[in-house]
Amino acid sequence: MSTTLFSSHSATAVFKRPLLTAVITALAATVSLAGCSSPESHDSEPADAKTANQTADNASNVANNDAVSVATVAVDTVKGNVDLAMNPSPLVVYDMTLLQDLAALDIAVDGMPSGLKLDNLQAKTQPEPKAVGTVFEPDLEALNAMQPQAILVGSRMAEKYDALSSIAPTLDMSIDTANIYTSSKHRLHDLGALFGKSAQAAKLQGNIDTLIDDTKNLTKNKGKGLVIMVNGNKLSAYGDKSRYGFIHTVLDIPMADGQIEDARHGQPVSFEYLQKTNPDWLFVIDRSAAIGEDTAGAKAVLDNPLVAQTNAWKKSQVVYLSPDSYLAFGGYYQWIQDLTTIKNAFASTQ
Repeated sequence: MSTTLFSSHSATAVFKRPLLTAVITALAATVSLAGCSSPESHDSEPADAKTANQTADNASNVANNDAVSVATVAVDTVKGNVDLAMNPSPLVVYDMTLLQDLAALDIAVDGMPSGLKLDNLQAKTQPEPKAVGTVFEPDLEALNAMQPQAILVGSRMAEKYDALSSIAPTLDMSIDTANIYTSSKHRLHDLGALFGKSAQAAKLQGNIDTLIDDTKNLTKNKGKGLVIMVNGNKLSAYGDKSRYGFIHTVLDIPMADGQIEDARHGQPVSFEYLQKTNPDWLFVIDRSAAIGEDTAGAKAVLDNPLVAQTNAWKKSQVVYLSPDSYLAFGGYYQWIQDLTTIKNAFASTQ
């Protein structure tokens, strides 16, 4: 039986809330719950994780819920395992990928960044969340006033981890871009366990996996692909170790160029490069459109004589990925939107 049920950061905030007497009484009988500690372990869930998930499924997340869960879940983060009380509230989230997963799980978020461009980041039943800064810069004053029980961050806010950890238990749940499928699957699983939504998380993952299987059945022997980002008049290409590598590693679409340098913002390329590489399929991320810049769209930029010579352009096999692919890569709705788009594109060639 675990005797340490709350982290040292969260104990004060937790026990200020109502139901103190019930919590103290329940502590003696509480068993600490643990999630999987590595992405590879999710396909064969250990018995203790299954017990944790069954217990978790009896709970529900409600915004500003004053009830305190004495059960804890060990969440695997970039910083290692973090033991956190189930259903932390108030909850603050600074990552759009996490917000997508939580929205799909119908989990309320009490504080989130302002100025977000996507419309699938909030649970349908939740009250309007409070603004707590941006995805790059937290509002520490607002956070201190809110006194969250947990702060969840991803890649864009990860560098602020130390500052946020001084306010509340902070979980860096950044996606591993070199292995985006396993990493995102692992994270969805852990969120389900943490918020008592394990069955729903498994159902959502099943939706993703079904789309992957259906798409893979259509991509076989259909030619090579190249992933590019269009940012104004600039182009960059992405390989199989990038955040867009799932197109090659998960969907089994061969790379048109196997020598693309692994870089966070892609390898800078030219229109001549596209002509020379001559992909059969071109997968395009329009960065300017995703962040709301008023510039020429990717379709207009690519509509030139050099790109027109590629097999992808000649055969109308240019696939434009969603804004989510740039802003919320690895999130539930990003998977669903882009897999559906790719599936439909390949189905039209049958």
